[in-house]
Amino acid sequence: MFSIIGTIIFGAVIGILARAVLPGRQSYGWVVTILLGIGGAFIGYWLSGLLGVRHTFGIDWIRWALSVGAAAVLSFAYTSITRKGRQDTTV
Repeated sequence: MFSIIGTIIFGAVIGILARAVLPGRQSYGWVVTILLGIGGAFIGYWLSGLLGVRHTFGIDWIRWALSVGAAAVLSFAYTSITRKGRQDTTV
């Protein structure tokens, strides 16, 4: 139970950080932010395992950076896909 809550909190933090590093405005809500953050966290942990990053005491900066980067890529992809159908017609 606590791991699920921890994953949601970690995903929310990762998602917020990913939105902060992306330029412009992302037009999606907090639920999508958390889901993209959780996805980024899983991808970041997977990539850190591939790179051979070991468990450390304290904050794993490499895992955090990989997770935020992955969530930023997911956020950019999500925004690109959902924005494709909407053409801005304002002048």
